[in-house]
This record gives sequence, structure tokens and C-alpha cells, in this order.
Amino acid sequence: MPLTKRLSAEFIGTLWLVLGGCGSAVLAAAFPNNLGIGFAGVALAFGLTVLTMAYAVGHISGAHFNPAVSLGLWAGKRFPASELLPYIVAQVLGGIAGAGILYLIASGKAGFSLSGGLASNGFESHSPGGYTAFAAFVAEVVMTFFFLIVILGATHGRAPKGFAPVAIGLCLTLIHLITIPVTNTSVNPARSTGPAVFVGGWALTQLWLFWVAPILGAMMAGFVYSWMVGDDEIPPPEPVVGEIPNTDTVEEVVVIEPADEDRVE
Repeated sequence: MPLTKRLSAEFIGTLWLVLGGCGSAVLAAAFPNNLGIGFAGVALAFGLTVLTMAYAVGHISGAHFNPAVSLGLWAGKRFPASELLPYIVAQVLGGIAGAGILYLIASGKAGFSLSGGLASNGFESHSPGGYTAFAAFVAEVVMTFFFLIVILGATHGRAPKGFAPVAIGLCLTLIHLITIPVTNTSVNPARSTGPAVFVGGWALTQLWLFWVAPILGAMMAGFVYSWMVGDDEIPPPEPVVGEIPNTDTVEEVVVIEPADEDRVE
């Protein structure tokens, strides 16, 4: 698959993740008259964005939608270093585009203000629960670590086929259920960058944590999982949330000739 098509898939997938996940938080979480979806609804929305797009474009790009995932897959020997930068650029641009569309929608309501944060990630006074920078850092490292462990395991060659997006989407939902009160949940630098670009100020000042912590956790997971399965157990390329499938490889067919005594004259 040409790189341009794979980058387009990463752009669209990350756009959908930010628009769907952050959109649910901004537009639907606290809707009046007890119609809001709350933390649980937002968590589910983030999981559904990854699940749906993994099935939609996973066979094109591998469905990373997250710079930390791409780096974690590289650390786990599933992704080439030469394609890291293009993937990360496409993901960040997709995140900004998704946040831009969300801003256009949200600003159509009277009284809207970016002071609400546009679902930006933050800590201390900008943490939903008032958690410290240290607590936020630990949460993001640990949750991204386990996110990558699930991704690497679900896309392993010995894992049940076709269910990787379900496991990964549910894992992301669980992560949000745990950490929305702590940081609004990042585990994804592109997801954090998109809203921060529009909010500016504190969101950009605190953005460093939501790059450093997820990338650290993801790369730790890549190295650990690679060590656990061993170099000889690294699976062949997987089409969903993993290494890009090689469609140019043709299987060699071995024809076994019958022995002379088995021939029928």
C-alpha cells in the first residue's frame, strides 16, 4: 500500500478519534435535563472511535491513530523507524483537524467559550479531579503501557483473528473510565495536541506531559512485550493496529513428487 494512502488513513482515523471522543465530552457529557452521557459515555465514545476506524482503515495503515502507538510498535519490532515521522505528522494533523471541526460545531451555541478547555488534557487546576502533575504523569505512563500491551497481544500472530479492534477499543474505554478524573485521559499525544492548539495558554503549557508520558509508557511496553515473546516469536505483519501487511509477498508452493515405488504406471 503506498505511503500516501496509509498516511491519509492515519489522518482520517485520528480526526475521527478526536472528533468523536472529544466531541462527546464537549457536546454531550453534561447535556441538560439529565440527558448527558457523563464520564462513562465519553469513555465508551473514545473506545468506539478506535474500534470503528480500526475495522474501517486498519487494513490500509495498521490503524495506529496515535504517535505513542507508532513508537510502541516500533519498540516492539512491529513498525519501521523510517515511517515514524510521516505517521506522527499525519496523526497530529488529523488531531488538529478533528479539534477544528469540533470547535466549529461547539462555537455554534450561544455562550460557548474556549475557557471550558475543549476537552484538553491537564493537571493540577486543569485536572477534572485536581490531581498533581506527578499523579498525572504516573497515570499516563502506566495506562499507555497497558494500552500497548493489549495492542501488541491482540495483534500477535497467535491471537484470535479478527477481534483485535474489539479488545483495543474496550481497553481504551477502560483507560478512560479510570483516568478521565485525573487528566481527561490522553494516552495519545495527537489527541492532546488537537484541542490544545485551539485553547492555547495553559493547554499548550501543559502539553509536554501528554507527549512525554504516553511515549515513555508505549516504548516501555514495546520493549517488554518483545522480550516476553522472544525474537523468534515476533508474529508476521497484522492488518489491524499493528505492522503494515505486506501484500507483495507471494507464498511459495512446494510440490512433493511421489517416490518411485508409489508411482502408478
